[in-house]
Amino acid sequence: MEGKPFKTTGNNKIFYLLLFFAIIVTGFLFKTLSSVFLPVVISIMLSFILLPIIKKLNSKFHFPWIFSSILVLILFMFAFLGLSSLLIKSLTTIISEYPKYEKKFMSIYQIIAENFHLEFDESKSFIENVWKFLKVQEFVQNMAVFLSSGMVTFGKNLFTICLLCIFLLIEMRLTKQKIYSAFDNDEEKVNKISHQVAHDTVNYISIKFFISLCTGLLVFLVTWILKMDFNIVWAFLAFIMNFIPIFGSIISVAVTTLFAILQFYPSIGKPIFVLIFMICVNFGLGNILEPRIEGKNLGLSPFVILVCLSLWGYIWGFLGMILAVPMTVIIKIICENTDYLKSIGILLGNGSDINSK
Repeated sequence: MEGKPFKTTGNNKIFYLLLFFAIIVTGFLFKTLSSVFLPVVISIMLSFILLPIIKKLNSKFHFPWIFSSILVLILFMFAFLGLSSLLIKSLTTIISEYPKYEKKFMSIYQIIAENFHLEFDESKSFIENVWKFLKVQEFVQNMAVFLSSGMVTFGKNLFTICLLCIFLLIEMRLTKQKIYSAFDNDEEKVNKISHQVAHDTVNYISIKFFISLCTGLLVFLVTWILKMDFNIVWAFLAFIMNFIPIFGSIISVAVTTLFAILQFYPSIGKPIFVLIFMICVNFGLGNILEPRIEGKNLGLSPFVILVCLSLWGYIWGFLGMILAVPMTVIIKIICENTDYLKSIGILLGNGSDINSK
C-alpha cells in the first residue's frame, strides 16, 4: 500500500545483500577515482546553486539562457578567485610576520616543556626546539610537496569544474523534456524526485551559505575591533568550516581562540571574550536562526549525519565532509521515492515523518 515502507521477505533478501555489496563497491570506486568523480559532483552542486539566478535572468530580464549561464558562472569565478587571492595574501602575511610571535611561542612552549618534561634549550629558537620532537622537518617537506603539486591539481580541477558546470547549466533548460522522453511510464515520479533533489539541495546550500557568511562577517568584525592579526583568515575559517556540521564550528572556535591566546598572552581577557563570542555566534546562528529560516529541517538523523561525515570524509577528505549532507539528502530522497529502498530512506531520516502520521 502507498505510504508504507517496503517489507523485507525471503524473496528480496538477495536484493538487499547485492545492494550492500554494490554500496561497498561504489564507495571504493568513489575513493579510487576521486579525481574523476569529485569535479563532477562539485559541478553538479554548483549548477544547482546558480540555476535559480539563471532562471531569474532568463524569465524576468529575458536574457538568453546560454548567455545567462556563462555570465553567472564568470561572475562567480571572479568572486571566488578574488576571495582566494585575498586569503593567499593573508596567509603570506602570517609567514612573513612569524618572527613577531617567536618569543610568545617560546614562552608557551617552555611552560609546556616544563610540565610534560620535554627537551627545551633557551639558546635555540622555537623551531629548533620542536624540530625533532614534533617532526617539523618532515611536516614542512610534506607541505612543500603538497603545495607545489596541489597548485597544479587545483588549477586543473578548477578548469574541469567550470567546463562541466557551463555545459550542465546550458543543458538544464531541457531537463524536463529529457525526463518526459526518457521515462514515459514513470515521468511523474522521476520529475518529482529531480524537483525535490534540486529544491532541497539548493535550499540547504543557500541557507548554509547565508549563515556561514553571517558567521564569517561577525567574526571579522569582532576580531577587527579587538585588533587581532589576520582577521580575514579567521573570518574565512569560520565561513568555510561552518559548512561542516558539528565539527566545523568546533575547529573554527578552537583555532581562532588559540591564536587569540598566542597574540594576547599573558592577558586572557580578550581570548576569553573571543571564545564566548564565537560559541554564541555559532550556537545562535546554527541552532536558532538556521532552523527558522529553513522552515523544516532536511529530515536526517543526527547519528546518520555523523556517520556520513566520517564516510564522505574518508572517501573525499575535507571536500567530502562539506558535501556529506547534500549528498546524503539526495540519497535519502531517492530512497524515499523508490519502493524497494523506502526502508533505507526511513532509517536515514530523523523519524519526523513517522511521528507526524
